[in-house]
Amino acid sequence: MEQVQINQPDHVLLTGATGYIGGRLAPRLLDSGYFVRCLVRNPRKLSARPWAEHPRVDIIGGDAGDFKRLVESMRGCGAAYYLIHSMVSAGPEYRKHDRYLAGIFARAAREAGVGRIIYLGGLGETGEGLSEHLSSRREVEEELASGPVPVTVLRAAMIIGSGSASYEILRYLVERLPVITPPLAINTLQQPISVRNVLNYLIDCLRTPETIGKILDIGGPDVMSYREMMQVMAEAHGLGNRLIIPVPAISPRLAAWWIQLITPISHRIALPLSEGVRNQVICRNDDAVKLMPQELLNIRESIAAADVRISSNYIETAWSDAGVMPGDPDWSGGTNFTNVYQIDIDATPEEVYKEISCIGGEHGYYGADWLWALRGIMDQVIGGPGLRRGRKDSKHVAYGDAIDFWRVIEVEPAKRLVLRAEMALPGDADLEFDIIQGEGNPTPTRLVSTARFKPRGLAGLMYWFSVLPLHRFVFLKMLHGIKHAVESKPAPSVTRPESGDW
Repeated sequence: MEQVQINQPDHVLLTGATGYIGGRLAPRLLDSGYFVRCLVRNPRKLSARPWAEHPRVDIIGGDAGDFKRLVESMRGCGAAYYLIHSMVSAGPEYRKHDRYLAGIFARAAREAGVGRIIYLGGLGETGEGLSEHLSSRREVEEELASGPVPVTVLRAAMIIGSGSASYEILRYLVERLPVITPPLAINTLQQPISVRNVLNYLIDCLRTPETIGKILDIGGPDVMSYREMMQVMAEAHGLGNRLIIPVPAISPRLAAWWIQLITPISHRIALPLSEGVRNQVICRNDDAVKLMPQELLNIRESIAAADVRISSNYIETAWSDAGVMPGDPDWSGGTNFTNVYQIDIDATPEEVYKEISCIGGEHGYYGADWLWALRGIMDQVIGGPGLRRGRKDSKHVAYGDAIDFWRVIEVEPAKRLVLRAEMALPGDADLEFDIIQGEGNPTPTRLVSTARFKPRGLAGLMYWFSVLPLHRFVFLKMLHGIKHAVESKPAPSVTRPESGDW
């Protein structure tokens, strides 16, 4: 898309396009007729999105902390969406880092002459007593509003939608625990909102000049406690009433670790959410409803819409999409180890690739799944993601996708798939699959799996040699399982749902 020097109201900058909300907002902005410029750290993360090749999309590689790059990206845009949250990537320092990035964004917007900033923040009480997470959201608001560019702030509480962190926590707790022992703050009132309604508000405010410079609370029609939401979730999934016994001794940190063991959510994400349970989060004004009327889904309708997407195997974006991608792995220098195994399969490279694209999640690892499950539990206990993240699409992989405790870092259909381990490890690990087509016709296709590990210090060396005896069993079992699956039956096709929580 050609860069323009005069700001146009139908041109917008979108940050956070690889995240949960931004990844859903981009195609809907396009459907609404806007030109969308996405600033992302790694453009390859958007390569598999169906809207990435749209003629009104411009994808720019750059970091939100680079002032000059921000200014260049904002030039010609009438509005800029700030959907950045470094809670995962910056770790314990996320609050300081978020405030820093918001300040740079405000200065860049002034320099580029952007007409307005639109920010999705957190709903909650004002004044003292806010959790660190909600306090951080308020600080970001302040930094964005520190310059002359007007800011529209949309404050939301729990967002209910397939793939959202809050929804996943609620669903897994209810499904896996007939007896739930949460903190005493379980009776704090909340006003959840459907992701569909959040996206509508984010787009409608562009078309509503009265929202410029306003702070708007957005929520669904229901106000209920976490206790009530758990029972609604149980009812929606055909489960009986959950026995909920609040425990005063459970701290937010302990609750976060418990959430990590039961759900796919990392304790790093769960901790700020757990801390925020004590804060009542309900709308203090109805300006959004008056200025941008729409049909608001109640919590039961929101859960039903999310379940449609999950059961149809079409989760558009997920909480696990966000995060920093590693660059090309540097295996030069230092000690590195590899295990290579291979097998010949009577099938085409396309058929083999189709099968390895199903690895992980509910499908498992084609054999010795009890060992993978044990490894996942061990990883969760020491702070890693374990196997709970699963995968958002059971049959297709794309660059940047999370698969259990792996991240897809390289994809070449019918040729190559590389997974980077995100488990808690004393080193860097990759699992590579290379598909080699034989000569002549017919001829078997060779599938080569390579486990790579670059240890960090003595702990890394000890780890490698401790798991080495299991590698041959696990990886050969996996290859033979893939061979059997490919040669016995083709993978079924997947159709997109007609409805759901878009």
